[in-house]
Amino acid sequence: MGMGSRRRRAVAAAGLVTAGLLTACGSGGGNTITVYMYPEDHFQETVDKCNQQAGGRYHIVYNKLPRTADGQREQLVRRLAAGDSSLDILGLDVTWVPEFAEAGWIDEWTGDNKAEAQQGVLPGPVQTATWNGKLYAAPKHTNVQLLWYDDRITPNPPKTWDDMMAQAQALKAQGKPHNVLFTGAQYEGLVVVYNTLVESAGGRILSDDGKSVVMDAGAVKGLEVLKKLTTAGITDPSLTNQKEDEVRQAFQRGNGAFQLNWPFVYASFAEEDPANLPHFKWATYPEVIPGTPGRTTIGGIDLAVSSYSQHKDAAFAAVLCMRTPESQKFAALNDGVPPVNESLYTDNTPLDPSKPVDAKNNPSMQTAYPMRDTILAALKTSSVRPLTPAYQSLSTVMSKVLSPPSKIDPPSTADELRKQLSEALQSKGVIP
Repeated sequence: MGMGSRRRRAVAAAGLVTAGLLTACGSGGGNTITVYMYPEDHFQETVDKCNQQAGGRYHIVYNKLPRTADGQREQLVRRLAAGDSSLDILGLDVTWVPEFAEAGWIDEWTGDNKAEAQQGVLPGPVQTATWNGKLYAAPKHTNVQLLWYDDRITPNPPKTWDDMMAQAQALKAQGKPHNVLFTGAQYEGLVVVYNTLVESAGGRILSDDGKSVVMDAGAVKGLEVLKKLTTAGITDPSLTNQKEDEVRQAFQRGNGAFQLNWPFVYASFAEEDPANLPHFKWATYPEVIPGTPGRTTIGGIDLAVSSYSQHKDAAFAAVLCMRTPESQKFAALNDGVPPVNESLYTDNTPLDPSKPVDAKNNPSMQTAYPMRDTILAALKTSSVRPLTPAYQSLSTVMSKVLSPPSKIDPPSTADELRKQLSEALQSKGVIP
């Protein structure tokens, strides 16, 4: 999953969104352009603005996909596999682009459209929209996990995973909150953590072309870290049931010293426990190799144009409008989805530049994202999940083999992953 947007001005890359119903609004006539995407609370306002600016050249209709990422993908895949021409623009999780491109369901971005889609965008998000050296989507928003902590418990955040585990053990001995909280349930969240460990150790799960399994020494190192962490008595008893929001809640209840999670946790903390907000701090992910920055796995959404669209020129133009820097900033401040354009992280103007900054009613990037410098630093050294059309199958395999993390035996688990991932690569992964 890409950890997509959720309420509380926040994103949890993974498709955690409010409910919506797929509508069957066709694009066969006139200048109607349909966009099918997860339910983002204020995206309709962006659509309305783009329709105004279009001056009649096109009219975008926003169709909300289901709540879950699996449900979103399933509906898109089934309709595209049938050659449905009523879909013009597709909101794709960052892990789906290779699959949809390889299946011939989305068009390549070229010429001026490509240049505009990439202009000012951070390298990581561009990589998620690229397959076989070609751009197949325009990055809409991104996301990256951070290390969150309470400065009254841990005044100095750990620099490395070993340091974090040592601090947790020391806090446990003192009878203080000590757990390291992360997404340990058997789902994509566990795969994200593992991929970050592998990439941070300089390892690879797949080859660069996505055609073969590598599972090198860095991939084994990632298994060793997961095993060490989850057998040291410093993880939550409910680890194997915890997804993003369960991790957030456990930390807010005082059940942990550290949480590894997406930036949505800050807005939630501010809303639910404002008195303690000044002590809620953040840092980039710990390093696996001391002195080498962690390579945190990114999430997000990319906007693609369907190969079956009957209005492709208008669809490309509509995509570019819906993810301009202005549109990205609006989404960042209203829906908590971090922008892909680097310049927005140093933009200090509020949502309405004609009025003074007000953290609640007229926020700026500075007020809504006090951790923006840390997010940007993490994005600049970030990693993406293995790029392959069969990613859906690979993710299912990895989450199963890695769960529960405490049962990992690095050498044998690595062998099992090599075997099962090699088998999964034989699947085209285009039908759920």
